[in-house]
Amino acid sequence: MDHTFDLSRDYAQSLDQQDQLKEFREEFFMARETIYMDGNSLGLLSKRAEKSLLDLLDSWKRYGIDGWTKGDHPWFYFSEKLASMSALLVGAQKEEVIITGSTTSNLHQLVATFYKPEGKRTKIVADELNFPTDIYALKSQLELHGLSPDEHLLQVKSRDGNTLLEADIVETMTDEVALIVLPSVLYRSGQILDMKYLTKEAHNRGIKIAFDLCHSIGSIPHKLSDWDVDYAFWCTYKHLNGGPGSVAGLFVNNKHFGVAPGLAGWFGSQKEKQFDMEHTMTPSSDAGAYQMGTPHILSAAPLLGSLTMFKEAGIENIREKSLRMTDYMMKLIDSELSDYHFVIANPREAAKRGGHIYLEHEEAARICKALKENQVIPDFRTPKGIRLAPIALYNTFEEAWKTVQMLKTIMKEEQYKKFSNKRDVVA
Repeated sequence: MDHTFDLSRDYAQSLDQQDQLKEFREEFFMARETIYMDGNSLGLLSKRAEKSLLDLLDSWKRYGIDGWTKGDHPWFYFSEKLASMSALLVGAQKEEVIITGSTTSNLHQLVATFYKPEGKRTKIVADELNFPTDIYALKSQLELHGLSPDEHLLQVKSRDGNTLLEADIVETMTDEVALIVLPSVLYRSGQILDMKYLTKEAHNRGIKIAFDLCHSIGSIPHKLSDWDVDYAFWCTYKHLNGGPGSVAGLFVNNKHFGVAPGLAGWFGSQKEKQFDMEHTMTPSSDAGAYQMGTPHILSAAPLLGSLTMFKEAGIENIREKSLRMTDYMMKLIDSELSDYHFVIANPREAAKRGGHIYLEHEEAARICKALKENQVIPDFRTPKGIRLAPIALYNTFEEAWKTVQMLKTIMKEEQYKKFSNKRDVVA
């Protein structure tokens, strides 16, 4: 038990004074009097990201088409530059990473490339708690192979509706499975899956395995190369603060280099050959081969500024503060909200907990609307989930304290009752 913990605002402020990352808060644009607890859906804009976007916009203004090869950040090599900056966050060699596409298009690319149903090895393993886009993509890939998703997509069941047991996942790894695609962190409950263990178990059975890092990159450390993960993919607009629709990323283990992209496009070409305009593709020799169309330079530009902060702060320091903040919020919730029927549905163990708190309540949609009316920005997840993400680079312990106090006020005064208990168009 932590005997130094107390419920006072002064205690929260003392934690903020000790915070070694507190200076990064000044880097971000934050609405006045608003507490932003939704950085695991869309991270905030930073001054550095704004500057890098304007710098790339200026290169278009200054150079026109010559921006592909001129300026401080030539566009022709920009995806590779961002990949090099991202590699440390996923524990990979820079050649194993490329910044390109979207989460869904990258998953399609990886499955189209590496899913090779043969003999009785035709099935794909996923899980029933995964974000819908991954499931849609996997089903459509199976259909392109003429296979029924009902028969060939195996979705691991959850025993409690919020988390998965690694043992249940391993149990599905039969000799009929060709590919496994799992989240690194479950988007609702924030559970971290043991990627190292699952990769070892998959490889022991001759199965390739991929992870969706959307809710873990920028929040927890990874060691994809050391764990021998086959491939991974992620978005960059959550913890990485790349902006709405910012360009995504993918990882391909170097042992798979040389496999031709399943979905070929001209930017996957070897750089020196690309403008030969030959109709026979010479793919890049590294992860760059899995690019397709021309890079979305202006949608990738904010990452240039944002990623510099991760290098300076250090992902281990970010993780350490994130754990302290979520642990602090859970203690406050246990102490202050015990009369109001909230259930903490995220794992409490540090090793299994990602970067957000997941509360369940029968009035969750109404409570989220009441929080927003009081200038606290949460995230609602159907049917009864409230996600609260105290982000290490810009949230404070005092904001965590204020959020729990606001929840207490809303419940005590029954402010939520003025709202309907259903989600808005965008939840």
